[in-house]
Amino acid sequence: MKAPYSNLVAWQRADDLFIEVHRMTLEKFPPHEKYELGGQLRRSGYSVPANIVEGNSRKSPRESGFFFNIACGSLSEVGYGLHAAKRLGYIDQQTYDRLDLLVRQTAAPLHGLLRRVRFGKLMLSQGATIIGWVLLVSELL
Repeated sequence: MKAPYSNLVAWQRADDLFIEVHRMTLEKFPPHEKYELGGQLRRSGYSVPANIVEGNSRKSPRESGFFFNIACGSLSEVGYGLHAAKRLGYIDQQTYDRLDLLVRQTAAPLHGLLRRVRFGKLMLSQGATIIGWVLLVSELL
């Protein structure tokens, strides 16, 4: 049986991004950076899909949104880490462009998840109720 989060495009792309970033830091970074900038990139890269999984498992929109927001912050951190790695000469322009595209392709559906949570369109399969949505919308107004 597939995990419920595995159908989310945001998670699929974040998972792909994490694997790519993880491999890249171990293969291309100099030895002294594998545990500094490389380690931070791996941690922030892991945090994106992990927080999507956590947010998807929550029953309230507020809790889901909390974890999706953390995923967005971690994704921004990955983007900056890649920028820093390029400026430091650890990755070439082609590698940067490929990974930056993955970051942007992950951001789009992740922001869609956040919009769905904020505006009351989260899937009912996540345990949301009509009363919960009315409360959520009233808090936003």
